[in-house]
Amino acid sequence: MKFPKVYSLETIATIIGSEYVGDANFPVTGMNEIHVVEAGDIVFVDHPKYYDKALDSAATIILINKNVDCPDGKALLISEDPFRDFNKLTKYFKPFQFSNASIATSASIGHGTVIQPNTFIGNHVVIGENCLIHSNVSIYDHTVIGDNVIIHAGTILGADAFYYKKRAEGFDQLLSGGRVVIEDNVGIGALCTIDKGVTGDTRIGEGTKIDNQVHVGHDTVIGKKCLIASQTGIAGCVIIEDEVTLWGQVGTTSGITIGAKAVIMGQTGVTKSVEGGKSYFGTPIEESREKLKQLANIKKIPELLNKIK
Repeated sequence: MKFPKVYSLETIATIIGSEYVGDANFPVTGMNEIHVVEAGDIVFVDHPKYYDKALDSAATIILINKNVDCPDGKALLISEDPFRDFNKLTKYFKPFQFSNASIATSASIGHGTVIQPNTFIGNHVVIGENCLIHSNVSIYDHTVIGDNVIIHAGTILGADAFYYKKRAEGFDQLLSGGRVVIEDNVGIGALCTIDKGVTGDTRIGEGTKIDNQVHVGHDTVIGKKCLIASQTGIAGCVIIEDEVTLWGQVGTTSGITIGAKAVIMGQTGVTKSVEGGKSYFGTPIEESREKLKQLANIKKIPELLNKIK
């Protein structure tokens, strides 16, 4: 998430009520998760296991719960609870905006686009030309949709990330201030859910086609001309490169990459990153030829046991 202007370190510290280490005028231009940070961004860290990763990241402002040596060229925000204070910044820069109309007055809808009844279009949504949005679709604030996109009934774009911190009293939600971006010529089936990024974008690439009842987690990036069949569940922060095929009931873990032109067969659990240009099957995932050989060999076990007897 980029801020509307450059803020000083001192100003950001005042917003969240924290101490800071560094020049009071140190420039702060945004906030982001660690896998997508760049210079000028704030990243938060609240566990010793990840201190070094955050301090060594591209982020130049680290929101941290320990007094540590400040790396050269960077600044620190010292907080008792970085998770809480990251949420404060999201509320400050991307507060929830109430809507009192089915189509917000701030939404932009391109020429030739058809919006069927009972669809909700939130604040600052941008929809391109010649799209078809079927009934009972919900498009949350700040979503961006390109040209020639078809979205079928009951689909939701922009729900919150499934991202929680366990506390003694229950689970504390990390607030989502990101967006969903749908590129040109995308087709999305009925009853799909695509979560917005925590601070960045969840993106569906040009020409990708998504079947009914598919879930896409926060900050996931899906490439161009992918095919994703029904009942597939894609976790957060996944990268799916161009022309990947995911058949029905595939599930993935978070933070992995599926290489270009990979084919993932039905009911596969994608538990790790996989190379492109190959076919995969099973849980844990393996190349499909190897996995099918293993299954064939398993069927021979009773015969082998009888021979041993």
